[in-house]
This record gives sequence, C-alpha cells and structure tokens, in this order.
Amino acid sequence: MGEEGTGGTVHLLCLAASSGVPLFCRSSRGGAPARQQLPFSVIGSLNGVHMFGQNLEVQLSSAKTDNTTVVWKSFHDSITLIVLSSEEGISELRLERLLQMVFGAMVLLVGLEELTNIRNVERLKKDLRASYCLIDSFLGDSELIGDLTQCVDCVIPPEGSLLQEALSGFAEATGTAFVSLVVSGRVVAATEGWWRLGTPEAVLLPWLVGSLPPQTARDYPVYLPHGSPTVPHRLLTLTLLPSLELCLLCGPSPPLSQLYPQLLERCWQPLLDPLRACLPLGPRALPSGFPLHTDILGLLLLHLELKRCLFTVEPLGDKEPSPEQRRRLLRNFYTLVTSTHFPPEPGPPGKTEDEVYQAQLPRACYLVLGTEEPGKGVRLVALQLGVRRLLLLLSPQSPSHGLRSLATHTLHALTPLL
Repeated sequence: MGEEGTGGTVHLLCLAASSGVPLFCRSSRGGAPARQQLPFSVIGSLNGVHMFGQNLEVQLSSAKTDNTTVVWKSFHDSITLIVLSSEEGISELRLERLLQMVFGAMVLLVGLEELTNIRNVERLKKDLRASYCLIDSFLGDSELIGDLTQCVDCVIPPEGSLLQEALSGFAEATGTAFVSLVVSGRVVAATEGWWRLGTPEAVLLPWLVGSLPPQTARDYPVYLPHGSPTVPHRLLTLTLLPSLELCLLCGPSPPLSQLYPQLLERCWQPLLDPLRACLPLGPRALPSGFPLHTDILGLLLLHLELKRCLFTVEPLGDKEPSPEQRRRLLRNFYTLVTSTHFPPEPGPPGKTEDEVYQAQLPRACYLVLGTEEPGKGVRLVALQLGVRRLLLLLSPQSPSHGLRSLATHTLHALTPLL
C-alpha cells in the first residue's frame, strides 16, 4: 500500500471496439488535469494487443510493468476503455471500478444507444465532450469516494428530520418522486424514490451536480445507466445556497419556470438556518460536535445494504498528514481490505453471509504504516459488523492493541446515523 505524496500520472483511453478509432483521451498528473497525451502508436499498441487476445478467445484484463498498471475493459462489444496509472501500489480493483464509473458517465450523458450503435464517429466524439468534466473528476483527487465504493456519498445534517419533511412536501408539490438535497456532491437528504435509484446512477447524479460549474438553475438531460439507458430524463437543479442544491429527476413536467423562484422560496425560505448548517458538512460529513476519539484522522463508514457511505478526513481540524494524503491512505486501505479480507459488495446471490462467510473471513484487520514505535507512522483499522463496514485512519499515538476496541466503539456511535 503506497504512502506516496502524489497520485502519479493517469491516462484514460476510450476507443470504438470494432474499428479501434480513439474517441477521447483524458489525463491527470498528481490528481490535477494534464494536457499530456499518449502517442497514437502507444494507443494503437494497447488496443491491438487487447484485440489480438480477443481474436484468440483470450480476455486480457490487466498488465503491469515496473512503474505502470494497465487495465482494459470492453462494454457491450462496442466501447473499449483502457486506463494506465503510474501511482505506486494502485490496485486493479480501483482501476476496474474507475472504468465502470467512466462508462456509466458516458451512458448518463450520451445514452446507451449512441454508444452501442455507432453511426457517426465524429458526432459521437463531439457528444462525448459533455462527459469530460465528470470523467476528469474521477481522475482527479476528489473529496468523494463513491467512485471506488460504489456507494452514495452522504452527510448527516444537524436537523435531518426537518429537512426530510420539507423535501417530501416539495416533492409532493412538484409531482415527482425523485428529489434530493445535495451539498458539494454529497446527499444530505432524499425521497424514498431517489434512494431506490439503481447503481451507478445513484452515485453518478450527485457527483455530476458537484462537478458542474455553479449555476442558479439547470435543466439537464440525463439517461439512467441502470433504470433508463435509452430514454432521457430531465435533471433539474436549483441552488438554495452556494454549493447546496436541490435536485429533481423528472419527465417532461414540471417546467423549470414553475419551480423557480416562487415555489422554491415558499418551501425553503423558512428553513434558511437549517440549510446554512449543511454547508460545512461537505468535507466534514458529520455534524459539528459529534463525539469522535481525538486519534481519528479520517473515517469511512459503509452501509453495504443501502449502498450509502460517510467519508471524511477532517473530523477534528488540522493535523498531519494532509487531507490529500489521508484520502489516499483510506482509499488504498479500502481496496486492500475489500480485495483481500472482506467479502465483495454485495455477497453472492442466493447465499447468506452466515452460510458463506461466517467462519471463513475476518471481522477486523489493521495495518501499521511506518513503525510500531509510539508517535511514529499511522494506523489503519477496518471492522465489519453485519451490513456495516468501518475504516479508520488513526494518529501514531493510538496504540495497536487498542485499535479494535476504538473501532468497535466508533462504529456503535455511528450506527444510528447510517
């Protein structure tokens, strides 16, 4: 598990599977967008070796060199995605999930029909530009983690029941069952209809809203990769406060003019203070004053059944390592425990956890980076109880023998929230 300070260089290639024609190439260096492009000869070689394997009925899924990991994935025998990463210690699981999210973003904004029945390559290239902003946010150093966990990034507002009641009333007034309140790409509250959205759209929609430039109101056409990949819906967004947006998923009605500004002000003006209290929740995820042990530098809580998660690396103010390093450590630890120790999400169909995993897999594991000496390095601990999994990043002052007890106590404290 790498402890490096940068995310290395990532190149993402998208090609038409039948012809090998490149549709786009996106790159990032150290978590920031980069203009550096791969030579056409390299792109051709990477696609050629994949096609050569397919012709021999051999599926080439990944390869490693001394300093680069490469993963290939084909979708619907029409689109081939290839990702190359020079980040030290990066896992194939992480890159595979990145490619799944990228294809989901392409379907979300272009539709599956355009991707599986390519009539005009140049037109498709032009249409795919709409997905660049969202795709680039996956390649960058995001504060979100849903791209990796495939769970919806959430926050816990101080007055959640009040906001939930207002959200339900607004949904009834607008005649749509799919409404959510989103702060910086994280869901604050949502209607039952919104929570029933499938994967990956449940993760992609708030992420899309968080990645777009600020705008007072939007009427945005989207496809649902799981629920409606060929028929577009309308995603309406209304800004209540900076970085806090109301999102509606609907059909031809209601018109945006019906919602903004009259209905919006009538429903939400009385809740200005509870809404303001949501703004700091972006990076923090938990309400101010929530009791956490002072050794906790970051946490990731997953509800594997509801497919929701809480993720923060800023629970108790400024300490070393930096927030970027903390996010990278928790991401790497998540891929380690998910691919090595704990069952994948979700478990095999038709078999319960008790039947398959009870006696075979651990319930907790920990990792010490640096040294066991007090005050040196960092500690990471993972604990799974039922449908919840908790990962903690802890300061070097935290003794190794107390990690499981601290994680158990923290999980019990967080359980009522998620």
